[in-house]
Amino acid sequence: MSAELTTHVLDTGREGPAPGVEVTLQRLDKSNEAEQLAQGITNDDGRLDEPLLTSAEMEAGTYQLLFDVGEYYQSVDDESSFLDTVPVRFVIAEPDEHYHVPLLLSPGGYTTYRGS
Repeated sequence: MSAELTTHVLDTGREGPAPGVEVTLQRLDKSNEAEQLAQGITNDDGRLDEPLLTSAEMEAGTYQLLFDVGEYYQSVDDESSFLDTVPVRFVIAEPDEHYHVPLLLSPGGYTTYRGS
């Protein structure tokens, strides 16, 4: 597997992928100022069509994924959600490795982990 940064979103309440979630990737500098690097919308499988970072773009540092789940829940439930934007801050320590950061989503909470 090549060194890339990827993600996917699963809606555990609906027991399947979460399509239509806007995902933004930011890199944070030492003063926690954010620079936007990539943005995409999950497809019908809850994944982005392209990696957030390719092998050539991978660098050690602190990153943040912002998942716009409030808009997602409005589109599937036609109502507001307890969650709005879910931030996931993580560190890429080994840029020659693959990093996969999934989001498991439910109406009242979420979890994440470093996947494979």
